[in-house]
Amino acid sequence: MGLAADIVVIMVAALIGALIAQRLKQPLILGYIFAGVIVGPYTGGVTVGDIHDIELLAEIGVALLLFALGLEFSLSELKPVRKIALFGTPIQVILTIGIGFLIGKYFLGWSTISSIWLGALISLSSTMVTLKTLMNRGLVGTLSSKVMIGMLIVQDMAVIPMMIILPQLSDINAGLPLLGIAVIKSVIFIFLMLYVGKKLLPWILGNVAKWNSRELFILSITAIGLGIGYATYLFGLSFAFGAFVAGIVLSESDYGHQALSDIIPLRDIFGLLFFTSVGMLLDPMFLLANWGKIISLVLIIGILKGSIFFVLSMVFGYINIIPIAVGLGLFQIGEFAFVLARTGVATKAIDQDIYSLVLAISVVSMVITPFASSLATPLYKLRKRFFHYEPLQTANIPNSGLSQHVVIAGGGRVGQHIAEVLTKLTIPFIIIELNYQRMVECKNANFPVVYGDMTHQTVLEVSRLQAAKLLLITTPSLITSQSIVKQAHSLNPELRIIVRADGVEQTRALYENGVYMVVLPEMEAGLEIARQALINLEMPVTVIQEYTDAVRQQLYEPIYHFDEEEEEVFYHFGDDEKEEDVSQKKHQPHQPSTISQDQQLLAKLNNIKNMLEISWVTLTSESSLINRTIKDAAVRTKTGASIVGIIHEKQFYSNPKVDYSFQEGDLIAVVGNKHERNEFKKLAETS
Repeated sequence: MGLAADIVVIMVAALIGALIAQRLKQPLILGYIFAGVIVGPYTGGVTVGDIHDIELLAEIGVALLLFALGLEFSLSELKPVRKIALFGTPIQVILTIGIGFLIGKYFLGWSTISSIWLGALISLSSTMVTLKTLMNRGLVGTLSSKVMIGMLIVQDMAVIPMMIILPQLSDINAGLPLLGIAVIKSVIFIFLMLYVGKKLLPWILGNVAKWNSRELFILSITAIGLGIGYATYLFGLSFAFGAFVAGIVLSESDYGHQALSDIIPLRDIFGLLFFTSVGMLLDPMFLLANWGKIISLVLIIGILKGSIFFVLSMVFGYINIIPIAVGLGLFQIGEFAFVLARTGVATKAIDQDIYSLVLAISVVSMVITPFASSLATPLYKLRKRFFHYEPLQTANIPNSGLSQHVVIAGGGRVGQHIAEVLTKLTIPFIIIELNYQRMVECKNANFPVVYGDMTHQTVLEVSRLQAAKLLLITTPSLITSQSIVKQAHSLNPELRIIVRADGVEQTRALYENGVYMVVLPEMEAGLEIARQALINLEMPVTVIQEYTDAVRQQLYEPIYHFDEEEEEVFYHFGDDEKEEDVSQKKHQPHQPSTISQDQQLLAKLNNIKNMLEISWVTLTSESSLINRTIKDAAVRTKTGASIVGIIHEKQFYSNPKVDYSFQEGDLIAVVGNKHERNEFKKLAETS
């Protein structure tokens, strides 16, 4: 079957490798690379026949990844990192080439030209590995990720002049005219895309979208991405570079988000082929024979290259965790090193041994990148422990200080929505946010914000938590919330804390830590969606209200449920001896060791909840209550229920007077137990 059989072998091997990686809780790309090693030509057994064809398909994966990258990160979103991307990246490339030259010349004993090649090859980081790692860790969109991606974009564009200059090192004068021609071509292409393609491509997609065919839309965006990439290749530029520019142009259109969501599955499939092809090129025997040299070079290059990124990030004004994250995220050698290395072998600028060594170093550095990247947070916490006086960034803090205010732990979407409400109500508040990009968003919205970790004492003091009236924790992480609650109560034991949670078990754990209230956002959102659905289905308002009340009680009841033993503790609360005996004898391990006053109240309300429920009843034209007053109808006497509100022609009457005359269409709110409310419904429906 030829190529088709090779693709089947790769897919099956990649699936097995991905399942193993998922089972070990590791990034799937590691499974793809090791799967490539297994089906490669150096291991025997089931082997892919034509690696060259697979490499050609893998280049499509690189192009699709950069196309999707362009769709996701528009030029406007990269503005915060343009300085370090445009000026810092060339400095990093030059410094890394210098380090590679010194390693090749004096550590490996290579020639001058080969040493320069080594420096150029190791100067490039991996866009695919970095982006996949950020996606797997949920860090896409953070400032550190934008710094990394901005620098990677400039690195990828630097491949074009490298591919022209490096083969001409033996005759540099001949290479300069070629470089000049490439620069002119790049300027012409970018001009055409930004000024012509920016109008033409969205117009094409707009007309395709009118036909309401998703298949045709997917085909169109794929053809645009790969077609423009191939056009740039024919124009003498990089295939991947053209696809990336096409993605940027489309990202500014109305169809960018839909194009991104549709291209992701195709990108992932071809990306799989790329990572598997990388593994197939690795000779395990060469790795074993030179493991000492390979590991040494990976460590030396990784430390020195990572240090360059770390220092440059600080020089360009980035602080806190960002320099650490950038250094640990970009130390590896990237996929374009393979492209350059193949060019070097084809032009006989480097030999096969150098190619194999660089390939082995690249693959090893790619493999350890996810592990190294995960060390950013622990290293930052360790750094904070030794540097307690690291300055905190604050913005929009009132000059009069803070008192009786609300502290919002988390400035994401939930925190910003809360801040908008508090701003309109002129309630003082302050946001604490550890994500730099979100902190900038809060700052731009003129919200008072502190950039820092809420679990640290310094941040708590800056937020004036000891003088706060309320603490709102918006993070879904239970561990983080528990840590914040512990620190907050140590500083202000009487502080009321409202926490976001995910599920009943988290809710129980948070109540055990003494929080005032826990909110389940997914449940509340689901109820609201269901309510809107029932409204659009023209269900009676009374049915909708009863449904939502019943579901809410059913979902929240396990949180506040007290068994008979706990009720005995409650009803004998104040009798210290008996309370202690019962709790020691009958208390269950998973239940709270103490019962707060709020939980006692909730337990009591749980026992009498049927007496406090509200029903809404709409009066029809046949109702016997029409044109009768509340006094004449004797509602309380006949049913036992109490009328607490009436909505008449969009006007609400709270606790209506006894002389109120019922009218057709009135929506009446009555309070009572289930039997009393049912009796009122019967009375209202009687003709």
